[in-house]
Amino acid sequence: MKEKINEAFEKHFGGKGILFVAPGRFNLIGEHTDYNGGFVFPGAIDKVIMAEIRPNGTDKVRLFSLDLDASAEFGLREEDAPKEQWARYIFGVCREIIKRGGKVEGFDAVFAGNVPLGAGLSSSAALESCFANALNELFNDNKFPKMELAKIGQSTEHNYCGVNCGIMDQFASVHGKKDNLMRLDCRSGEFEYFPFKLDGYKLVLVDSRVKHELVDSPYNKRRESCERVAKKLGVETLRDADMAMLDAVKGEISEEDYNRAKYVIEEKQRVLDVCDALVKGDLETVGDRMYKTHEGMSKLYEVSCEELDYLNDVAKECGVSGSRIMGGGFGGCTVNLVKDELYEPFIATVKEKFNAKYGHEPKIYPVIVSDGARRYQE
Repeated sequence: MKEKINEAFEKHFGGKGILFVAPGRFNLIGEHTDYNGGFVFPGAIDKVIMAEIRPNGTDKVRLFSLDLDASAEFGLREEDAPKEQWARYIFGVCREIIKRGGKVEGFDAVFAGNVPLGAGLSSSAALESCFANALNELFNDNKFPKMELAKIGQSTEHNYCGVNCGIMDQFASVHGKKDNLMRLDCRSGEFEYFPFKLDGYKLVLVDSRVKHELVDSPYNKRRESCERVAKKLGVETLRDADMAMLDAVKGEISEEDYNRAKYVIEEKQRVLDVCDALVKGDLETVGDRMYKTHEGMSKLYEVSCEELDYLNDVAKECGVSGSRIMGGGFGGCTVNLVKDELYEPFIATVKEKFNAKYGHEPKIYPVIVSDGARRYQE
């Protein structure tokens, strides 16, 4: 990828720039908890967006996307927004830095990535983090702290790409640390690193390659359920609720709202259980909580689908220690914690069985927990 980017930069702009990278992310546990003020537990992965960038002495940004084989050019004022959707991610980052009193001047860039698209690994957050980190170094003497870079990416999604996302994806892409996961408190913004050494185990994503078209907005509906219950309980978010409080109002709320809130309250505790288990090196407890999360997402939060439930069932049959839906649901990946000796047989079995049932093999992505956004070093 690096050589192809170098060649394209030379061809389109002449000479050389500086290489920057930022990773995609996965989340071990803590799903649909971010907008409920809870905890998430992500890590950066070894799949990245890479960009070669060089200031060009003008007030114009000139881009070439290697993966799309497409060019774009834009100015740096609000009215200069590019028509190409992919370029809006980078334009948004430029604008969000400028809005915060930072400096951005014209630059040339060529970028490409190996973060799988549509698998729930946050390629857009990696793109935003790569450029936010690069522009912070090139034009701002690294004056913006890492959390501000994550917020720049999040605001780009909100203001220029039409996605009302939480902070987790950009946070993980910027703050990632090799062999560590991060427990982020989505209410306070505080976080801490937890060592994630997989002695005797592997972590692997099994991508169903399925994404179901959604007739309405299930994310918004679930968020509304959670907000209704929080209001009923007199708390700001479900972060401050427990099962005793929820059970006390069970007769006064709908069954659906009860189930949604039950999942969130239980998931909040599972994240904390997993943190404790990792400190003790107890990966079997980690796996158990992953299965419980899948069950909650499938039965209570109802964001699974037939294919993901099937992948989860096959994992159980193969003796996999932990497996669950990763991401928002309705398609995408399961994340699986597999003992070394079971890894090859599990991969062979899940490919064969899924193909027999659905007519295509799932894609397999081994996960290596890696560093966050940075200047590229050989």
